[in-house]
Amino acid sequence: MKKTWMKRMIAISAAAAMALPMAACGSKSGDSKSGEKQKFIVGFDAAFPPYGYQDENGEYVGFDLDLAAEVCNRNDWELVKQPIDWDTKDMELNSGTISCIWNGFTMNGREDEYAWTDPYVDNSQVFVVKSDSGIASFADLAGKSVAVQTDSSAEAALKEDDNKDLLDSFKELVVVADYNTAFMNLDSDAVNAIAMDIGVAKYQMESRDGSYTILDDVLSAEQYAVGFAKNNTELRDKVQKTLNDMRDDGTFQKIAEKWDLTDSIIQ
Repeated sequence: MKKTWMKRMIAISAAAAMALPMAACGSKSGDSKSGEKQKFIVGFDAAFPPYGYQDENGEYVGFDLDLAAEVCNRNDWELVKQPIDWDTKDMELNSGTISCIWNGFTMNGREDEYAWTDPYVDNSQVFVVKSDSGIASFADLAGKSVAVQTDSSAEAALKEDDNKDLLDSFKELVVVADYNTAFMNLDSDAVNAIAMDIGVAKYQMESRDGSYTILDDVLSAEQYAVGFAKNNTELRDKVQKTLNDMRDDGTFQKIAEKWDLTDSIIQ
């Protein structure tokens, strides 16, 4: 999705939101008398498997999207899967073009910026390297080029004071738009390592032909939750109640099993 196009859409949506404030964040679409279902618009990064991505058939799929679909089924809402540029997610949310951010969204360090559900995934930030790279620890990253997705948890972790020495040891930090680009750079030796979420790392490694290794050293630990606009606690609470019900009846676990994420979920 081109940023110029996205900016135009945001501007249009922002104007609409000012004129019709009730249109934002899970409100009715169109005239309430028309019988149309309430729309639940999930903002997600379409290149962040297994949480949300576009598959080979052009369909938007993933663990988070399956969870959102079940939440909508139980509330008789219409699910709208809205891919977004990750660095525009706050503008999308605040303008009302999406109901929530639900796509491996880290709450740590952002606790006061959104209305959050309870965390549902434990995740860590790690480094992926080629298996024959000779890189086995943080110390081996000195003088190396490291890729990271823009506005990602890994980028934020690298810029924390605790990791300043590690970041300063790199030859360069290469910021890319998505992890597909990061892996292409790694495969071509344009970079020596990728800093990224462990769940996404495992998925990418299994779906590619190359031989890769995750370093034992962990950059940071974090938790995922669903983020809503700060004043939209009513919708957040409805989603949270439904997620609780899904945990109680085993549906949450079954969806996690489908995406091989049972070791990461918080029950």
